[in-house]
This record gives sequence, C-alpha cells and structure tokens, in this order.
Amino acid sequence: MARRSGSSSPFPSLPAVSWQPGLPVHGAPAWVLVVGDDSGLPAAAKEAGERLGVDLDRLLEVQRTAGFSPSAGATAAYPLLSGEVAEILLVGAGDGSAKDLRHAGAAIARFGRGKDELTTVVAEGIDDAALQAFAEGVVLGSFSYTLKTVDAGKPAVGRVTLTDGSDADRQPVVDRGVVIGRTGWLARQLAITPSNEKDPSWMAARATEVAAATGLEVTVWDEKKLAAEGFGGILAVGQGSAKPPRFIRLDYVPDGATKKTPYVVLVGKGITYDTGGLSLKPREGMVSMKRDMTGGGSVIATMSALRELGAPVRVTGLICSAENMPSGSAYRPDDVIRHYGGRTTEVKNTDAEGRLVMADGLAYAVRELKPDVLVDIATLTGAIKVSLGAMLYGGMFATDDALADNLADAGRVSGEELWRMPLPAEYEDLIATPVADSVNSSKGPGSITAALFLKAFAGDIPWAHLDLSSIAESPADRFEYSVGATGAGARLLTTWLTSDTPTSGIG
Repeated sequence: MARRSGSSSPFPSLPAVSWQPGLPVHGAPAWVLVVGDDSGLPAAAKEAGERLGVDLDRLLEVQRTAGFSPSAGATAAYPLLSGEVAEILLVGAGDGSAKDLRHAGAAIARFGRGKDELTTVVAEGIDDAALQAFAEGVVLGSFSYTLKTVDAGKPAVGRVTLTDGSDADRQPVVDRGVVIGRTGWLARQLAITPSNEKDPSWMAARATEVAAATGLEVTVWDEKKLAAEGFGGILAVGQGSAKPPRFIRLDYVPDGATKKTPYVVLVGKGITYDTGGLSLKPREGMVSMKRDMTGGGSVIATMSALRELGAPVRVTGLICSAENMPSGSAYRPDDVIRHYGGRTTEVKNTDAEGRLVMADGLAYAVRELKPDVLVDIATLTGAIKVSLGAMLYGGMFATDDALADNLADAGRVSGEELWRMPLPAEYEDLIATPVADSVNSSKGPGSITAALFLKAFAGDIPWAHLDLSSIAESPADRFEYSVGATGAGARLLTTWLTSDTPTSGIG
C-alpha cells in the first residue's frame, strides 16, 4: 500500500529498482524475461537458461502455442519444481518502444506483489528512453492505496534487479525513471486521499513537507492574508466551507542560476472537494471529486523532483486550494468577484469554481513574479472529456506554438499525451457580460470558453492551459494505472522541466 517511507519523509516506500552489470550469479527466486514482438527473447536468455536449467526458447514456443503473445504487458508464468529459482515470467514488450516498455514494467510490478525480489532480463542495449520508461512502469505499477484493516492486499515487490547481461552501467537512467515514476505515485496518492482527511490546510502541510525534504522555499497564505491581499476568487470559492482556503507557493532555483536563467511558473487547481457549491452536483457527479485537486497535487509532485533531476530553469509552483461547499456563507450565482489585481467576474455557476481560484494564481504570477513562461494545470471541465474521451489525451490550450510543441513532446515521452485545442477569439462573446469583465460559465464549447476565461489573466506571457479531466480517472487497473485517480500531469511536467532546454524557442 502507499505509505510514507519514514516520519521525516513525504514520500511513500517504493520498490528498489537497480541495474546489474552482467547476469547475477544466483539472482532472485523469481526471474522475468522481457520478450519483444520481433526481437523475441533477450540476448542474455541463452545464458540465463543455462543458469536456470531451462530451455527458454522451447518455453517461449510452448507459451506461444498456449496463447501467449508478446504484446505490451502480456504475461505468462511458468513454475520450476527444482533449484533455487521457483518461477519464470515472460512479459511482452510489444514493439520495444518506451510506451510499451512502460506497460511491461507495470506488468512486472503487478506480478511481483508480495515478493521480495525479481531478477529481470531485458534486451541487450535497450535505449535510454525505453529503459527509463521501464523503470517508471515498475514504480507506477506498484502503486496501491488502502485504508483497510483486514485483507489489505499484498505489498509491492521489494526490489527489481534489471540486467541485459552486458557489463554496461545503466543505473543513472534507471534512477531517473524511478524519480519520474515517484512523481506520478505521489500525485496519485495526494489525489486519492479522502477529503475527510484532505483539506486546504492539509495540502499546505504536504507542500511544506516536500519543500523541507527537497530544498524548496515555501510560503503559505491563510484566509486572513488572502483577504488582505485581495485574492477574491480563492476566498469566494472557499467561503462556504468550514475549512478555509490556502494559497501555496513553492520556489526552486537551480545551482548556478543567474538573472538570465529562464523562469517558469506553474499554477495548479487545488479544490480538495467539489460539491458544486450552491449549484450542487448530483450524487453521481460528486463521487470522485476528492481528486479535483489533481492539478495542485501534480504541481507539488513535480516540484519535489526538480533538484534531484537537475532542472535547468527556475520554477515557482502555485497551488490555489479551497473546498467548494454549499452553506449559508457560500458564494452565489450572480455574485461578482474581484480577483487578485482587480479584474471582475460575474458568477453564473458555482460549479465552475476551478477557473475562479486559478484566475487569482495566474494574476499573481503575472503581476508579482513576471515569469518567462506560465503554465496552469487543472481538472477543469467535464467538457474536455466530451471532446477527447477518457484516458487517451489531456487537453492543451496555448498562446505560443513552441511552448505547445515542447509540452506535447514531453507528453509523448512521459506517456501523458496532450491534444492541442483551439483558442478562437470569436468565442469570447460567450463569456461576456455587462455586469463584470466576464462570466465564469456559459453555453457552448465548455472547455474552450473556460480556457478563454483564464487567458485573460495570463497577460502577454507565453501561456499554456492543461485541462486534464480526460486523463485524471482510470476506470480499471490497466498498464501503469490503477483504478481511480491517476495523478495526471506530474510526469508530464517533470519530464518537460528536467529536459535539457524546456523553454527552447518560446517567446
């Protein structure tokens, strides 16, 4: 189950994933061989078979006859009745791409539950992208979360030792995959925590723990400071709850940074529970709304990895956190909110609350931080799921083509893919009102009008808006995902920000 690794650490206990130059002399009681569609068994399989006393070519032939296919993540287990090794697992690697190797790593993690160690043989010379993705899959496929007191399930595998039989040292590549996988795990754990435990103060406490563990600066605005400085959107959304809102800032500065070091600001939606407020959701729509802070959780998780992976840019993460509840003190349809910096919004739907808190974060970033690049991330609209379906693509809106390309590339590498959506000025009339600068809800293309609402707060800074509602909830245990919250966005943002040139061509 997901648990913290120690009282002083904000991170859960993860499987140890290590690289072994050459085949181990003894190895674990269970061995795994990764099989490709075209490449078949890894080159080291012959030597491994001699060690194990098994004709692995014959084993693969028999398993194929029995229906095994080396498609990504497919598995076939074979017990051994004598010797130190008790079991062999064949795992499909598909076409050998990073995406398929991530699926294979997750399948191995599921097979390994309850086991102390697995020895895993991969293709000789596996490229860095595929090996990194494989390690990510091992971590992500090991995730579980339960508060059961009985039948809690088997724990994650203790160690996975990887080898291709060569003398190469690939541990740095594996380590990067583990850290990126850890960001996905942490974001998922934050999102899946129930809201009777998780509120804005809890989010601030988790961010503070991460900051202490990873060398970040942290600042937290409570409700008094929010009121004094004019964060009207965050205050309005949070005023119906007995649990007051918070605005959280995390700062990372790379070693050797100068005034010329590019500066990126991330803004995450941190709605710890969304009932819809007075525009109350039906029961079915409310279920799973504990994960409506996925954007904010992904920002926290991303920030946690930047120093360890040596991100070359300055980064500030802003989390706009509130609980959206109905009560006698809740904000109402037809209220007019004054956001940070003075822009006004007429409320038409209190269930369109995410853009109200995000507007404050964007306005603060533009006015106070003046970054080179601004990216917000949220489970913002159900409309994006209508446009893109479920668990294929997240929605991306951007005012800069290079920024859109850089994020899309990171999405492909990380496995959290994005589809760019339009920002047509012709739809701005749909959020116009004579009463205020805009309204927060309208008829028509809902994800686009939400993005246009936020665009007004981003100023002239190159900006992207990631609406990840379409990839925030997995319906089943499949590949690297377990049923429930996915923690969408953490691996994407970490991959982007820790690339060699994350701001290349922007502006």
